[in-house]
Amino acid sequence: MTNASLTLEQIAVNARAAGRIALDTEFMGEGRYRTLLCLIQLAVANGEGDEHIQIVDPLAGAMAGEPLARVLEDTQTEVVVHAGRQDIALLRRALDCDVRNVFDTQVAAGFLGMPAQCSYDTLLAEMLGVRLAKSASFTRWDARPLSAEQLSYARDDVVHLTALAGELERRLEQAGRLQWAREECEFLERVSDERDLEAIFSRLPRIRGMSASSQGIARELVAWREQTAAERDRPVQSVLGDTPLLEIAKRKPSSLRKLEEIRGVGQGSLRKRGEDLLAAVQRGLQRAHEPLAGGPRPVHPRPEDAPLIALSEALVRSRAREADLAYELLASRADLQAIVIGERTGERADVRTLRGWRRELVGEELLALLDGHVSLSIEDGQIRLTRA
Repeated sequence: MTNASLTLEQIAVNARAAGRIALDTEFMGEGRYRTLLCLIQLAVANGEGDEHIQIVDPLAGAMAGEPLARVLEDTQTEVVVHAGRQDIALLRRALDCDVRNVFDTQVAAGFLGMPAQCSYDTLLAEMLGVRLAKSASFTRWDARPLSAEQLSYARDDVVHLTALAGELERRLEQAGRLQWAREECEFLERVSDERDLEAIFSRLPRIRGMSASSQGIARELVAWREQTAAERDRPVQSVLGDTPLLEIAKRKPSSLRKLEEIRGVGQGSLRKRGEDLLAAVQRGLQRAHEPLAGGPRPVHPRPEDAPLIALSEALVRSRAREADLAYELLASRADLQAIVIGERTGERADVRTLRGWRRELVGEELLALLDGHVSLSIEDGQIRLTRA
């Protein structure tokens, strides 16, 4: 294991030669508009049968990240992470790149019967017999200088990660499930922490029931809130909460006095941003926006669905146990609820349990059970299906 510093260009060359790079990040999200990337930890073979660990500090100055960005986009180089959704979203934004060919050890472990949220420490102990003594997880990663304890903690997050990936891939290959795990990791290539204003607007509570003019004001208030939060690097809800935002959109105040009457708009906000809020109201009234459609009413479960959902869960859990898979990889309760409702209403649910390898493993059986084509029984502690 080597610790001598390398340039990111050298690391990228070694990663391409090895066909693999492991990474982790440390970050701070509390009290900010968007999460701050504080450290990048990298592990890569150095071409001499050894592994190099590099800790990159994005807060130390301008980071020349182009070589790292290009290797993360290289589909021929595997990017190894553990529970890496946040890490990849942060790097995608910080380096302005996509991240391809991701192998997440937490996701992959679920295909070997490990719990879906298995920790890195637990997985290292189970797969490699390695135990870590970690103590600096909840510290100020944005403060400088970093302590020796913090640097050691950050280094430990990647020091065994490539070996863990190799062992998982070996066992998955033996079990015939490596491709399943790789397919499950593909969603990580699409994760992002970019904030979509239209999506934020459309998720406001009860927004679809408001008038077109109120919706127009709400759109402008959402845009103003995002810009203000970004400029001040504060959480959006600390700038203006959803409830007062919607109340402003509904009442359409034209003066500071009227604005003051709205609960949730404090005196501090009025002094600092009252005129800005009123200007956003006027923009919303003047600009033409396409109102959100009401949309179809969601179909809610009925009391009689509960036993069928429970029965479905029993079948899925049984098949997960027999296949030595984490149950969560096959279905969530929301998936099962959608399937039961879909079979009742005649509109088959479009959920993951009924697609791909999951459909082969349990989806077809589940549909046959709900359609009454098979019956369920218990034999020697195992669930058995019998054709009706």
